[in-house]
Formats: sequence, C-alpha cells, structure tokens
Amino acid sequence: MWVYLFAAAIGFSTTLAEPSLLAVAIKAEQISAGGINALGLRLAVASGVAFGIALGAYRIVTGTELWMYIISGYVVVLIQTAFAPKLIIGLAYDSGGVTTSTVTVPLVTALGIGLASSVPGRNPMMDGFGLIAFASLFPIMAVLGYAQIAEWRTRNKRNID
Repeated sequence: MWVYLFAAAIGFSTTLAEPSLLAVAIKAEQISAGGINALGLRLAVASGVAFGIALGAYRIVTGTELWMYIISGYVVVLIQTAFAPKLIIGLAYDSGGVTTSTVTVPLVTALGIGLASSVPGRNPMMDGFGLIAFASLFPIMAVLGYAQIAEWRTRNKRNID
C-alpha cells in the first residue's frame, strides 16, 4: 500500500510543479474568461496523474499486461469524449501531453525503473517506461471528468434558479 501511496504522491506533486501545465492552465483560464479555473484544471490533471501512476505501480507489482490497461483506458476516454463539452476536448487531450515534460518524466521513469528492478520477473525497460503511458492517459480522463462535472453543476444551478 505504501508503494502505491508514494507513487500517487510523486505523480501528484511532480504534475503540480510542471511549468508547462501551469502555463496551459493560466492560458485556459484567460481564454475561457474564467470559465475554466486554472487551479481546478491543475488539480484535475495532477489527480489523474496520481491515479495513473498508482495504477501503473500496481500493474508493475502484479505483472498484468500493459495493453489491457491502455486499451481499456482509451475506450473510457472515447466514451467520455462523446459526452464531454466540445470546447474542453482539445484541452483535455493536451493535458495528457503536458504531463510528459521536464519535471514529471524523469521522476516517474526513475520510479518505474526502480520498482520494476526490485520486483522479480519484471523488465525495467518495458515496465519502467510503461508508467509514462499511465501518466499521459489518466489526466485526459480526469480533465474530461472535471469538465463533465462542471457542466452538470452549471446545468443544475440554472435549473434551481
């Protein structure tokens, strides 16, 4: 359990410290005239990375196949894309790429390679670098979910008024 919590903490903190995510979040808030909260976007992306890295660490420990998680994840992303607000889709997909930048990649790769090296029967190259795929996939889900929840809350607020 401590391995997964540590992996999530590494994912969350490195993503919040990512300069490219900060720049994208500020620009998104400016362009949307405050419709997208920069801090909320950063927290959504960081939460997605944290969950993805923890799940990736679980995958390394258990030895399950990478492709099962990736295919399942992208099926979820495609379903979310169909129901998400159209204006957020590009930003959501970009937030997956933003997390693979200067701060996150070296630390997540080191975590993956170190964990795979310490678990018998794991390939440090395949399993260690496979962790980056999780860091890119789950922020997309998180941002799409964030947008869907924000849209739902806005719709409910209008119905109450």
